[in-house]
Amino acid sequence: MSSQQNIKIWDALVRSFHWFVVLAVLVAWLSADDYLEIHTFAGYAIFFLVGLRILWGIIGPTHARFHDFVKPPTQAGSYLFGLIQSKAPRFLGHNPAAGWMILLLLTVLLLVAISGVATLAVEEHTGPLVQALSGLSHAQREWIEEAHEFLANLLLGLIALHIAGVLLSSLVHRENLIMSMITGYKRQ
Repeated sequence: MSSQQNIKIWDALVRSFHWFVVLAVLVAWLSADDYLEIHTFAGYAIFFLVGLRILWGIIGPTHARFHDFVKPPTQAGSYLFGLIQSKAPRFLGHNPAAGWMILLLLTVLLLVAISGVATLAVEEHTGPLVQALSGLSHAQREWIEEAHEFLANLLLGLIALHIAGVLLSSLVHRENLIMSMITGYKRQ
């Protein structure tokens, strides 16, 4: 009987980024209506974290780098088709579909944060964009607020798809991807 060997895949920064973003998004969502200061702090934290992850995606270790897991869309589609049929190949790092989900999540997180700073400027007349957005019409200010809300809801939908993908991939490949993102280890 052979024992399966585990290998370190996710470094501390990738894992910390993941769980701090989870926490920041949860805090932002829970504080959205009644706790503006907490909501704003969570938004700035998300902005900082996404910037750090983008940098780490360029200079970090192998499995953290975008070039390791961002594959052509056709590979992502093939992986998803195979996953639905329980025939998708297993990847040590992120699979091709997860690579595109990461790009989508990072993009939408960044857009939510930026639109949040813009909303703060037009609603509360504070923040770094106040002067840049001071001459907007009422309709333009409303559009910014609606864009922020739309993007936040889009983010929630992407998070739901991400969780579903993690659960399905864990089931198909018989591995606990959530635990891997906590410990950093996957079976070889």
